[in-house]
Amino acid sequence: MSGVIAARDESMVLLFSGLSPGWFAKLVRQLRREGADPALRGRPWKLAFEDRVLLVAAYWRTNLTMRQIAALFGTSKSAADRIIDDLAPKLALRPRQRYAPETVLIVDGTLVPTRDHAVAAKSKDYRYSTNHQVVIHADTQLVVVVGTPLPGNRNDSVAFGASGVDYATRTATVIADGGYQGTKAVIPHRRRDKDEPLTDWKEAHNASHRRVRARVEHAFARLKGCCRLTLKSDIHTDISRLGCIGYPTCPRGGCDGAGFGCGRAGSGADGSGGACGVPEGDVGGAGPGGARSGVR
Repeated sequence: MSGVIAARDESMVLLFSGLSPGWFAKLVRQLRREGADPALRGRPWKLAFEDRVLLVAAYWRTNLTMRQIAALFGTSKSAADRIIDDLAPKLALRPRQRYAPETVLIVDGTLVPTRDHAVAAKSKDYRYSTNHQVVIHADTQLVVVVGTPLPGNRNDSVAFGASGVDYATRTATVIADGGYQGTKAVIPHRRRDKDEPLTDWKEAHNASHRRVRARVEHAFARLKGCCRLTLKSDIHTDISRLGCIGYPTCPRGGCDGAGFGCGRAGSGADGSGGACGVPEGDVGGAGPGGARSGVR
């Protein structure tokens, strides 16, 4: 069974991964350097490594079913499932363990429509959604933390701690909007009374705060413009990696040195920027899920 999509077709790479052919090639090279395509004993993969990377990108980006994505790449549903299980953890966001004291991060929550009603809840838009806390770096606009998904009816102030974002950013300064009152995040000045105006210096601080915090809204706009943020059956395996694969959140576009992540040109594994735009020295797993054993 021959496939319709292949990595050798540059137009397909751009359409289904969101990356230019050059950046996609860098992504493949980076993954190979990290050992994502080891020599295996037994039956080899039917698809080439480049095609398998493109398959995962297309699966996340288009929200096609497993049968549909398998037919497009000329493989079986079971093989497509094994490919995603094998490569998805290797493309996953790797959270940092610590930040420099002067680091400034921006956090905000977004609602993502979700099919799994066991995890989702009706939110303010009356749809079954999940609340996702996303943290970006204020300077580079890289996605650095994605919290554990929570039901959509959770307030941001509650989700900030319950999702693990509070702990993950404990060594950095975090700014947020007024919905994070009661957390450690730096929020705008509030009036004590509705008839009491803010002082001039507080108004100036709020104006500066709004300009900086707006960057996380730009990140959401680009994430939602590049792909459909709709969860599949495994909520932890899919949404937790959306910040890691070719969805630029920086106005300059492009990718980091590894060919994915959010944004600006980096140097990948050379020490200043690791996979997913996270600097070297970071540790952390890929989240739930992993490679399955057996015949491919």
